[in-house]
Amino acid sequence: MFGFYKVVKGTAFTSQSITEVAILEDYLFCLNQEGLIEKLIAPTDDIYEATLVEYQETTHYTEIPKGHFILPGFIDLHVHAPQWPQSGLALDKPLYDWLNTYTFPLEAKYGDVTFAKQVYEHLVDELLSLGTTTVLYFGTIHKKANLVLAEVCATKGQRGLVGKVVMDDPEANPDYYRDSSTEKALKDTEDFIKEIKELSKHTKQGVYPVVTPRFIPSCTEEGLRGLGDLAQKYDVHVQSHCSESDWAHQFVYDKFGQSDTHSLKEFGLLTDKSVMAHCGFLSDDDATTFRETGTAVAHCPISNAYFGNTVTRVKQLLHDFQVDVGLGTDISGGFSPSLYDNMKQAVMSSRMLNDGVDFEQAPENRGVSGSNITLNEAFYLATSGGGKALSLPIGELKEGYSWDIQVVSTEHLPIFGIETLEETFQKLIYLMKPEQIREVWVQDQLVYKQ
Repeated sequence: MFGFYKVVKGTAFTSQSITEVAILEDYLFCLNQEGLIEKLIAPTDDIYEATLVEYQETTHYTEIPKGHFILPGFIDLHVHAPQWPQSGLALDKPLYDWLNTYTFPLEAKYGDVTFAKQVYEHLVDELLSLGTTTVLYFGTIHKKANLVLAEVCATKGQRGLVGKVVMDDPEANPDYYRDSSTEKALKDTEDFIKEIKELSKHTKQGVYPVVTPRFIPSCTEEGLRGLGDLAQKYDVHVQSHCSESDWAHQFVYDKFGQSDTHSLKEFGLLTDKSVMAHCGFLSDDDATTFRETGTAVAHCPISNAYFGNTVTRVKQLLHDFQVDVGLGTDISGGFSPSLYDNMKQAVMSSRMLNDGVDFEQAPENRGVSGSNITLNEAFYLATSGGGKALSLPIGELKEGYSWDIQVVSTEHLPIFGIETLEETFQKLIYLMKPEQIREVWVQDQLVYKQ
């Protein structure tokens, strides 16, 4: 009678606004063959019982067990895939030294596609096991290794957006790790875009090419302009770093006499498909430009604690400037691949920005008042905010959106039957352990099962 491909019954949590989490208790999630949510049916809806009767005794029906809940799959907006082997290392070094002493020598190894495949399979498996269903990846300068990363995502069922990194300035990059020329960097990027678009035709959840200047300090003006042209020609996503640290922020001012934001805009790299990482030093004018161009921010709270030299003012970007903001782990500038950890750090960092840390200052001068975000807002960043940043129908449990979910258990949590569902949600996010993530689905494909 109803014609749904699959019906799932369960209780779920999903953002219904930046500040509010909807509790969908005992809902029926009705899916189509493309892995999209075709209809949500609440217990109070007229067709609820009839739908149960039709599907309950068939192979097209699943009921989530008691003590288990559905969460949207998480969306990580900033991962340096090749840096996975150095996670947890050298985080006490300044950004410039960290890059040149540790990161660039590691990334140079990805000319070896066998090594690349080994690392990328391990990374994608790890992220899927942590409930991360969509990732915006920085690759390396090596076209073949980046293709391997996209193929691994396609095979394992993760929705991957992958960028061939451009570092074409011979004066700014080490001899052993840079594009051999601007022409080669642009040609490899264009070829990569074409190959990934072809791969995506045969990938249910989709893989996407991303134009990826590493950051302004590593690129020539000709390279940046050429990348902006490619982004427009092929209508693809763009990613880079923007106003990340004192050093990076000042470098661009010294070179161009203006901020990262306005420089990137002039090169055609700020669009409604652009995601810029960090953005801790955005001025009001920069933030307005982000809103006007539709550019999103990837907030990386753990990484920023080590390398950012500031706390990104997420609250103001979201509410005062209406900029799309999502969450990123920034592997390996951030030590944890878990967005659960990054949600918690986002809340903590915002409180430190709000209250300040210098006890010698008077309380009214110590912090930036009105900066603290709630757990609900952090959850929004990891889910709905990430989907909006990528302009994709993901990150929410609503009709027309992809069935990207985690099934999580409350086992081992301090829950004793006196908690409301809202309180259960809070404990799930704050106290989640990897072993409580029982299943992960992407576009209705099972990609992880404990």
